[in-house]
Amino acid sequence: MPQVALTINGRSYQVACDDGQEERIRQLGQYIDGKVTEFAKSWGQIGDARLILMAGLVITDELAEATESLRRERSNRGGNGATIQQDRVAATESVLAAGIASLAARIEAVALRLESTT
Repeated sequence: MPQVALTINGRSYQVACDDGQEERIRQLGQYIDGKVTEFAKSWGQIGDARLILMAGLVITDELAEATESLRRERSNRGGNGATIQQDRVAATESVLAAGIASLAARIEAVALRLESTT
């Protein structure tokens, strides 16, 4: 199983991933690092676990908002005459929402592991 080195708040973390997922994991790590950096600038270095936890909460909130927006969009369509293209868009959105949910779960797991080591 491949290992990817992620740098979050200046610290390196080795993360295992499935074959072929290395670049995606790097991109996700960069997104998390961006959130952590934003919080560190606002609040200072309050500890990696807290900063990563806050990033996880914000990303989870983003997921919740995206999921709710998708739900509203689907209910507004009401199933009346949805085109094939709309169905494809809805399927793509569902895949993206599931990916974000998976990412949020991974972030929460990392934050819990960090908290247990500090």
